[in-house]
Amino acid sequence: MKLHLLDGTYELFRSFYGAPGRTSPEGREVGATYGIMASTMALLSQPDVTHLGAAFDSVIESYRNDIFPGYKSSAGMDPN
Repeated sequence: MKLHLLDGTYELFRSFYGAPGRTSPEGREVGATYGIMASTMALLSQPDVTHLGAAFDSVIESYRNDIFPGYKSSAGMDPN
């Protein structure tokens, strides 16, 4: 048995901002979906891989938000 655990939030961010944009025939942005599926399929195609899990961040409110209002905000941060 071999398990891979993905940082889902990172993978989505990387897929959306780190690759050229892709759109569906209807004009919808699908780059993040395409990217994370490509990464997932690459992991699953490795020998002996039997399981794959993904974890995603959620909005966390803490004292850090008082110091820096953009900390882990649901709006996210501009990667540039």
